Amino acid sequence: LIIKKVAETVVVDGNWAVAHASYRMNDVAYIFPITPSSTMGEIADEWSSTEDADGKKTYVNLWDQELKVVEMQSEGGAAGALHGALVSGSLA
Repeated sequence: LIIKKVAETVVVDGNWAVAHASYRMNDVAYIFPITPSSTMGEIADEWSSTEDADGKKTYVNLWDQELKVVEMQSEGGAAGALHGALVSGSLA
């Protein structure tokens, strides 16, 4: 059985591309909205809250898990949370 998959070309901006890659390769994301990169966090947050009609998450990472997105109140908080996640073994 030979299955051919046709590649589809899509034009996206850099924030969407980074959000897409990081969403697929991480367990957790700590976001702090600050322009011009706010779009990346907003996209990841939107994807993590999107469900289909059966309540199953529409977007999952490479390991078929939901990305946990946490919005922080400061850059320092986001950096500290990221450090803690990495030290505990999470992909962040």
